[in-house]
Order: sequence, then C-alpha cells, then structure tokens
Amino acid sequence: MSDEQAAAQDIDEQKLQDMVAETDTGARSPSGLPKQILWVVPLIWSVYQVYVSSPLVLEFTPWMNEDVVKRFHLMFSIFLAFLAYPAFKRSPRSYIPTIDWVLAAVAVLSILYLVVLKDELAQRPGAPTSMDVYTSVIGVVLLLEATRRALGPPLMIVAMVFLVYTFAGPHMPDVIAHKGASLNKGASHYWLSTEGVFGVAIGVSATMVYLFVLFGALLEKAGAGNYLIRVAFALMGHMSGGPAKAAVVSSAMTGMISGSSIANVVTTGTFTIPLMKRVGFSAEKAGAVEVASSTNGQLTPPIMGAAAFLMVEYVGIPLVDVIKHAFLPAVISYIALVYIVHLEAQKAGMKGLPRIHKMGAKGKMIGFLSIAILSGFLVYALPPLMELIKSMAGDATGWVVAVLLFGAYVVLLWYASLFPDLETSHEINELPEIGPTVKVGLHYILPVVVLIWLLTVERLSPGTSAFWATVFMGFVVITQKPLIALFRGQGGKEAEKIREGLSDLVDGMISGGRNMIGIGVATATAGVIVGTVTLTGIGQVMTEFVEFISAGSLILMLLFTAVISLILGMGLPTTANYIVVSSLMAPVIVTLGAENGLIIPLIAAHMFVFYFGILADDTPPVGLAAFAAAAISGGDPIRTGIQGFAYDIRTAILPFLFIFNTQLLMIGVEDWIDLTLTISSAVIAMLVFAAGTQGFFIVRSKLWETAALLLVAFTLFRPGYWMDMVYPPLQAVSATNIYEIAGNMTDGSQIRIEVKGESLEGKEVQKIIMLPMGSVATGEERLASAGLELRNDDGRMIIDNIVFGSVAEKQKLDFDWEILSVYSKTERPPKQLWFIPAVVLLGGIIMMQRRRRSAAKMA
Repeated sequence: MSDEQAAAQDIDEQKLQDMVAETDTGARSPSGLPKQILWVVPLIWSVYQVYVSSPLVLEFTPWMNEDVVKRFHLMFSIFLAFLAYPAFKRSPRSYIPTIDWVLAAVAVLSILYLVVLKDELAQRPGAPTSMDVYTSVIGVVLLLEATRRALGPPLMIVAMVFLVYTFAGPHMPDVIAHKGASLNKGASHYWLSTEGVFGVAIGVSATMVYLFVLFGALLEKAGAGNYLIRVAFALMGHMSGGPAKAAVVSSAMTGMISGSSIANVVTTGTFTIPLMKRVGFSAEKAGAVEVASSTNGQLTPPIMGAAAFLMVEYVGIPLVDVIKHAFLPAVISYIALVYIVHLEAQKAGMKGLPRIHKMGAKGKMIGFLSIAILSGFLVYALPPLMELIKSMAGDATGWVVAVLLFGAYVVLLWYASLFPDLETSHEINELPEIGPTVKVGLHYILPVVVLIWLLTVERLSPGTSAFWATVFMGFVVITQKPLIALFRGQGGKEAEKIREGLSDLVDGMISGGRNMIGIGVATATAGVIVGTVTLTGIGQVMTEFVEFISAGSLILMLLFTAVISLILGMGLPTTANYIVVSSLMAPVIVTLGAENGLIIPLIAAHMFVFYFGILADDTPPVGLAAFAAAAISGGDPIRTGIQGFAYDIRTAILPFLFIFNTQLLMIGVEDWIDLTLTISSAVIAMLVFAAGTQGFFIVRSKLWETAALLLVAFTLFRPGYWMDMVYPPLQAVSATNIYEIAGNMTDGSQIRIEVKGESLEGKEVQKIIMLPMGSVATGEERLASAGLELRNDDGRMIIDNIVFGSVAEKQKLDFDWEILSVYSKTERPPKQLWFIPAVVLLGGIIMMQRRRRSAAKMA
C-alpha cells in the first residue's frame, strides 16, 4: 500500500469513527481537564454499575435500592450527554462551552434533589410542593434537550407531542380527547414517581442493559470482535461470494456483543466491504449486504439491542424465554441472507478469495468431531457434573467452580500461545488458516459460556448473570496478555503486559459508559411516552382508533403498525422505537387478534414491533447504517439503503408469519418431532422465499416458477392457512355448554366466547373475546378466576357479575350482556400434511431448473 493510499485509508477510518461517535458515544473531543472528565466519569459510571449489581451493595449500601440506582443511572447519562454531544453541528468540538457545563450541573442537581429528599417526597405522594414542581419541569426539559443532542430531534419531538396531549386533553378532537392533567399531577407522574421518566424502561437500562453492553465492550476490547471476523473469513471466504458470506456470519456473531447497527457496520464493514468489491459486488450491493447483516445483528440473542431486557419487564417472562422465542427467527433470517448472497454470486458468476492453506479430509473430520464433542460435553455432561459438584462442595461450590473455570481458562490460553497472534489490520490479502485462527481465540468463548450457563441452567437473573460474566471478562482482559507472554517464554514482559491489560480494562469500561449515554437518555425519555399512556388512557383510545381505521382487519392493523414502526425508527434508536410502539400498539395487536378469533401471545406482538424497528435502520432516506456502509464502499447511500431493504424483505415477512404461526417463536411446540418439523420447514421456507424474491434458484426462474416458489414458502411457513379452509379450526356451540368446555380445557389455554350487549355509550356491541383458563378446576371456577360470573336465564347465559380489575373487566364486558356462543376446537388432521404437496411442487421446480442448467452447459 502506498503512502497516499494509507493516508486516504486513515482519513476514511477517521470519518467512520466520527460517524459512530456522533450517533453512539458523543462527537466532542476536548483537551485538558474536560478531556480527563470525559475519561473519568464514564469509568466511574461503569464501576458504579458493576458495584450496584454485586452482592456488596446490600452489605455496604442497603439504602441504594432500585429507585436510587435508576436516578443515578440517569444522572450519569444526562451529565455525559451535555458534555459529550455538542448542541448544534456548528457548536465547538474541541472544548466544552460554559453553558453546557451549567446545563449538565443543573440536570444533575434536579436528579440529586430526588435522591436527597426521597423520604420527604414519599410522605407527600400526589401533593408536590412548588419546589417539587419547579424541579420536575426543569428535569424534564433538560432531559428532552439531552435527548435531542444524543439522539437527534425525533424522539424529543415525539415525547413533546405526548406531553402536549397530556396537558391539552380537553382541547383535543373528540376521538382522542380526555380530561387532561394539571401541572402538579403531571410533575408528580413524570418526574417524582416511578410511572414516568424513572419507570420500567430506565430500570431495565440501569439493572440489565448496562452490564450486557459493558460485557460486550470488554469482549471487543479483548480482541473477540477481530477474532470472530477472522474466523468467519477463514471458514467461508473461499466460497462463491465468500467475503459477503463472511460478512453475514461475522455480523451475526458480533451482533451478539454489540447493540448498535452503525457500530456493527463500521466494525465488520471495514474488513468485508472492500473484499466484497474485490470479488465482483458493486459498491451499493457490497454496502447493502453489510447493512442487512449488521442491522439484523440486533435480532441475535442475548443482547438484541437492549430490547430483550425490556421484553422481560413488559411481557413478564424470563430472559431465557425471550431468547428462546427470538432464536429461530434470527437463525433463519441469517441463513436466508447467506443464501441471498450465494444467489447473487451465482447470478454474477463470482468466485471466492483464493485459499492458500487448504484443509484436508482428516483436518475437516477432526474439526467436526471437536465441535461435536465440545457441544456434547456442554449439553449432556456438564449439567450432571455441576450437580455432582454442588452435592459434594455445598456452600463452597462457587469457589470450586471458580478454580475449575480458571484451570480451563489457563489451559485454553496455553493452547492459544502455541499459535501466532491474529492480525489486526483491516486489509485481508489472503484467507487465514482455519485451524490456528479458530484455536488462538477459544478462551473468548468461556465468558460467553458462563453468561449463557448462568442464564439458562442456573436461572439467575439477567443482572446477576451479566455481573459474574463481566467480572470474569474483566479478569480475561487483564490476564490474557501476561499469561500468553509467560507461556511463550517472553521473560520480563509480564509486568508490561499486565499494564497493557489494565489499560485495556479501563478503556473497555470507558467505552461501555460512552456507549450507554444514548440508551440511558432514550429509555428515560421513552418513559415520558409510557407515562402518558398510563396517565391519560390513550392505550384504549389507540385500540379504538386503530380498529376504526383498519375496519377490524387484523392484516390492515399489522400493516399500519409496521408502517408506524418504520417511520418512527427512521429517527429513533431501536430501543426507543420499541418502547414507544410496543406501549401503544402491542396491546392493540393482541386485542384485535382476539376479536378476530386469533390467540396472539403478547411476546409475538412485541417481537413484531421490534423487528420493524430494526428494519428502519436501513430504510431510506434516513438509514444511518446505510450511510455508514456507503462511506466505506464509496457507493450511493440511498441506493445502498434501498438495496439493503430489498435484502431485508426476508426479515420483514417473518413478523407477519409468526403472528399467525407462533411455532416459529417456539410456542406450542409439543415434542422433538414437532420441533424438528418446525425448524426444518422454517429454514427451507425461508430459503425458498429468498430464491423467489431474487428470481434465481438453480438457474434464473421463470415468472410462474417465482410464483410457485413463493407459494411453497407460504405453505411451509403457514400450513394452517390451507387447513383452516378445509377443516375450520373452531366450531360454535351453544353458550349453555360454556362450563363443560371451560372445565375440559388444558392449563394456560384460552376460551373464546362471543358476547353481545350495550356499551355505556348506548352502542350495540357484538364481539369475540378470549379469557385465560387457570389451573385445573371446574368450568365455573375457571370462569370466576377470569372475573366472569354467569346466570342461566331460560337457556340464555347472561353475565351476572364482573370482578373489578379482572381480565374480563379489562375486556370491556358489562353486566347483563349475553353469551351468544362458545367456540371449541374441532378434531382435524395435522396441518403439517400440507407440507407434502409443497415439497412435491418444490421437487418439480428443482427438476425442471436442473434440466435447464444441464442444457445450458451442453449448449
């Protein structure tokens, strides 16, 4: 590389880092004391977050409860937002103006006011003093300004719209009008209570998200990001369109440790995009592959752009279940993207990068057996071994496990020391050798295994699991370099390497703190929207409004929700977009689904919103990830975004499918046969769908073949659609059978009933609702547990009582309404029978396209 090329590359890399800074960590880079403050405060914040997640907090600071932690969390993030992010594009970057220091200080004081006077505030709930109101107004205003700086105007504007709606309720149009709120009530709700700014969202950010982001920052600082990229290239770089396939795989893996689409593009794209262009991809397509790969990195558990932890609170299920539900859609989405890349390469006749180090059959067999043995040990041998250790060690189990973990870590480091260190340059001139590349970083897997083990097997809370994984990750960062130097016989360098490790640890903790600024203020500001929903009852208004404009059609309502998510997502970070749209629309999806006779689990509705929020990251004209990729590729950012969105169609189709086929979320999967059918059919369906949308399968597809491929994909994804036409899934029976049907239902199922009555407004209402059936009991007792008591009035089942606060009351039922009918499941063949004609049709297309390919080769 010439000096001019090196200089140009340095300039480009600086631009990319500036882009990431502007969106993720703060664009200001002062010198002197301000620089030290921007260095020390994120470090203190990280240390504080680790401390409050540790068992030590209960021992030494029992007063530091969750509410205090939330307030300190926002205090750090809002202080750093004013110092790290300039007010305007023309504002100085090289120093911090006095006004920003003043705003940061006042913001901190408005939060400390809540901490210092927490006992007094607790004694006057709903009756704030003048000083309480002044402090609340100042705090909310400064929070909105900090949000504008860190995340741009959109989230601030959305929050302001909701604030206006709160205080101007009586003056709104009749369809959305409400009685409004006074300034005192608004101040108490938004700032002084835990219903607004300091609600669930920022609580999740403070207790879960921070440690996972810090864990990812330390993993990246240790070198895991570079390791994952090199491994992906070593495994896939030689294939047709290999660099693009490596881009997809590396982005999926780095997505597990990064919650930012733009950072993911910059991290992996600097490696992958130039190589994609080298093998034949255009600048726009190379950038688009990276954009689609990086934005979908947020689908990959366990981090999922922080939304996974919010789902835990909003849906009320463990993180393990969120990961389980998110796993299959994420996997099939990435498999499909690899296949799309393969089809693009086949259409253009692309080759991969030349492989200098070729692995023989023996090496492949050893590699396969090694993976199989390791996986088998983790899944089948390790759990009973841990149970044995617990039974023998008792209270000392933690120390025994720590010693064994340390031993495994030392062995893996010794093994890594036998191979040369990985290169860190962004230019890959030849594919790395598979064996040494994989072996040199096996110790990075240990902290990830610890994290997943604590979450899934030990069933510890996400915060506690992340705490121990982060502590172990910090130990790895400090010790890996000196231990490798020791094993390689580089005597005298241990002290120097320890200093390097400590420096890496500090840098990683600072990076984790800077990465959390935007998330901290975003979750706090999103609390304003959530607070408005609880204060004004706009959720019910939204249900009625959406039902009106969609004319009761579930598909139209889903399209409406998807469009809202995409529009908001163009300006909001994924986490904030998810909070806003899920607060408003997720309950609407569930409610309208019930009225259409469809049971939609709440997690499916939340995943639907989340997926479309992610897609907004590459949706033109904003699509910041597309601009980052275009800066690397030299292509047009708008065309890059459009092409990336075209690649992401496979992701856009998934949310609609798992709303109607919840087995894609691993819901309702009964046994291993069912699981195997679900996974295999979903993977094949997504591959066929990708081929259909690309217009290329084995050879270029004819128009009718494309239509047939899409039909096959739809059938494999949702076989129940065709089965419902032949055998209706439900049958209406007399309402007098309601007790018998309710008594025979399985635990946790829902009963569908059709009701008719008059609303409080005098309107005639007839709708289908669903009520959950609790544990085994009589039908009458089960209905009573859902809040519904009936009487038989000459063969007519009439609602005699509605329990206040019950599920039935929330369904807007009322006294003296009539139960018209009850729906019970019909006996019918398994819906998977429709796989047979789909597979036959697919086989026919394969045969015809193979013949055309053979004929073309012979011609």
